[in-house]
Amino acid sequence: MAPMDPARETSEGPAPSGPRELLDASTDAAAVVSAAGVVLGWTRGAEALLGHPASEVVGGSAARLVAMPADPVRVARVAERCRGGMGWSGLISVRHRDGRTLDADLRVSASFRIGEDECFLMSARERREQWSIGQSVLDGFLTRSPIGMAVMDQELRYVWLNDTLERFGGVPREQRLGRRLSELLPGLQAAAIEGLMRKVLDTGVPVTDYEYLGWSWADPHRQHAYSTSFFPLVDADDSVTGVCYMVQDVTERWTARRLLTLVNEAGTCVGTTLDVMRTAQELADFAVPRFADFAVVDLLEPVLSTEGHGAWLTDAGPASVGPVMRRAGMSSVREGCPEAVARVGDRAGFLPPAHDVNLLVDGEPILVPVLDPSDERWVAEQPERAEKIREFGLHSFIAVPMRARNTILGLTTFMRSLNPVPFQPDDVLLARELVARAALCVDNARRYTREHTAAVTLQRSLLPQALTGGTALEVASAYLPADPADGVGGDWFDVIQLSGGRVGLVVGDVVGHGITAAATMGRLRTAVQTLADMELPPDELLAHLDDLVLRLSAERTDDETAHRSSTAFLGATCLYAVYDPVTRRCTMARAGHPPPVVVAPDGQVSFPEPPAGPPLGLGGMAFEAAEIELAENSLIGLYTDGLIEGADGDMELGMSRLGELLARSDTDLDVLCTSAVRRLVPVPQPDDIALLLARTHGLGADHVVSWQVPVDPAAVADVRASATRQVAAWGLEDLAMTTELVVSELVTNAIRYAEPPIRLRLIRDSRLTCEVADASSTAPRLRHARSTDEGGRGLFLVAQLTDRWGARYTPDGKIIWAEQEIS
Repeated sequence: MAPMDPARETSEGPAPSGPRELLDASTDAAAVVSAAGVVLGWTRGAEALLGHPASEVVGGSAARLVAMPADPVRVARVAERCRGGMGWSGLISVRHRDGRTLDADLRVSASFRIGEDECFLMSARERREQWSIGQSVLDGFLTRSPIGMAVMDQELRYVWLNDTLERFGGVPREQRLGRRLSELLPGLQAAAIEGLMRKVLDTGVPVTDYEYLGWSWADPHRQHAYSTSFFPLVDADDSVTGVCYMVQDVTERWTARRLLTLVNEAGTCVGTTLDVMRTAQELADFAVPRFADFAVVDLLEPVLSTEGHGAWLTDAGPASVGPVMRRAGMSSVREGCPEAVARVGDRAGFLPPAHDVNLLVDGEPILVPVLDPSDERWVAEQPERAEKIREFGLHSFIAVPMRARNTILGLTTFMRSLNPVPFQPDDVLLARELVARAALCVDNARRYTREHTAAVTLQRSLLPQALTGGTALEVASAYLPADPADGVGGDWFDVIQLSGGRVGLVVGDVVGHGITAAATMGRLRTAVQTLADMELPPDELLAHLDDLVLRLSAERTDDETAHRSSTAFLGATCLYAVYDPVTRRCTMARAGHPPPVVVAPDGQVSFPEPPAGPPLGLGGMAFEAAEIELAENSLIGLYTDGLIEGADGDMELGMSRLGELLARSDTDLDVLCTSAVRRLVPVPQPDDIALLLARTHGLGADHVVSWQVPVDPAAVADVRASATRQVAAWGLEDLAMTTELVVSELVTNAIRYAEPPIRLRLIRDSRLTCEVADASSTAPRLRHARSTDEGGRGLFLVAQLTDRWGARYTPDGKIIWAEQEIS
């Protein structure tokens, strides 16, 4: 049958041709023809191609559809090929129903059988004449193409160029023809381009997409980016006769790529630290000389003070003199930034003339392509800057307000002087992006600095500001957080003055680091001070502290459940010791904490180990106390595990090293403490570190006097007199009357309400302490007696006359004590 053209067949008829038709056979005209030449099947595509419906063709001879002379030999050879399974294709002429003759590409399939008949599937499409380009069309395409094109001879002289290339270079066609590129545009990397063209002539290998920068006579004040491709011109005998090159202006693409590259590079160079001044300087350093010849960063004072947060210009208006800014960073291509009016750290309220504080509030950049220092506004408002502009040839600038998170931070200004190209609108986009990124870094640094300052202030307020052990102890301490830059940790220590000249020593370690650990540490330190003031023995104090940690852990569990957190346990370790200078004995208990180190006066080192006890926060387990005797001038050290872990993590070895360092007891205590920490702490240190050292002193017999008191009211006068004489003997006559009254009241109360034995003791160290001990566990009660009462005013008078008073319990009863400061 007759084949079809590539026209696409649809239900409505042939469709327009397209590129896909060459591979798409679904629209071909198709028919099934028997070996005898009878049409057995006819498709709609065949009907569309030849105009015959199936009813007119099926059952008839296919030969009547062919518009060619019969060729039995050719037909026989085609049939033989198809019977061999090869198929056949070729060009034939077919006749349309209306009488037209069509040329068609015919394809005949391998033979197959339908019943007893041998059949062939034939498909065809009409062959249409290919479109040819006329010379006028080709000339118009080459001349008006948006891509610049030129042909160069073997001497690299212009032979032909189109209008676009003429427009790019700004040099007329007549002046180009017969001349070389280097003769016409010497500033356009002509030498490099001609080198590439010679390479193409020598090798015959094209060079594509070579990018370069340059100026042209068409736009001499603006740098352009071009992309150029070179390929050889070859004649019929394959010899290279010249070079053709095509050039395209890709300035916008190059600018966008440059913007992206600079912004990405700025991300690695600006904001490397959480320091406001450093970040501002990094921005200035990055911009010069990449983008500007002179750059300054001025920040509002609240940004630098670390106290402000938010937009600080809400009250400023057009009539304002200007915001208070300080120079935070600047950089110049000239050494020493001679263009600057203000130096780093100076006040620098620079706002370009004709702009007020609204420049910062609105946040829109200002572009001045051509800066005129003789402008009367500059001369009147900024005379010193106008002179600098004139002296150093600053001719163009961009001022970009710095804003981040709705917070006004300051103003960044970029200027050019040595670079003759003025800033363009495209440069504003880059400047805006650079400043936006830097502003975010500045704001992060500002927020971090403010919060870090608050955290460090909190930490310092929670740790003791000054340590004193009275006459009983010389003390020294050292504290290092795990992150020295952060300055906040969970370790703590304290020295607490107790009654009777005794001193409490405490060191603790809260799990974790940072502000949360510091806040928890503060609560525990306050709790220890409160419990110590209650005169609780060390084991009972730790038991109460354990209850507190359990409650804090429960509070944290509730809070973290609301935040879907899995961490609930809040743990801590603690060691609490009480040293009595009268007996020179030290009672201590610990909750999961390392034992103290003791260095005897002869240099012998020991680690007394009271029962370890569980860490605070586990609950349900008891704490035990132990007592040791310390010789005069003994050294006792309390520390956290971060000090002895070391780089190897061997705590026993760390304890041994600590003992060896502290054995040099003849060294000044502060020096010894600092030296021990410096030698033991690895860099970087993995944990917070606290060390508390105390050198012990005892109170001799000449500082302590005691009397046994008979259970007889008449004995009060004798005891009172004895106490008064002792106070006078100590040279404390100014305290004699008060002491007489205190002794009288305390002893009288003990005789009336307590149980024997009763004992009076006076202790003189930095204070004068009066103690009355009895065997009763009844707590004293301070009350206000009515005007008609005959008694009940004793403890009230004691409280009024002394600096401190209180009660503590002993295994045998209790002690009521009162203290007076010795001036």
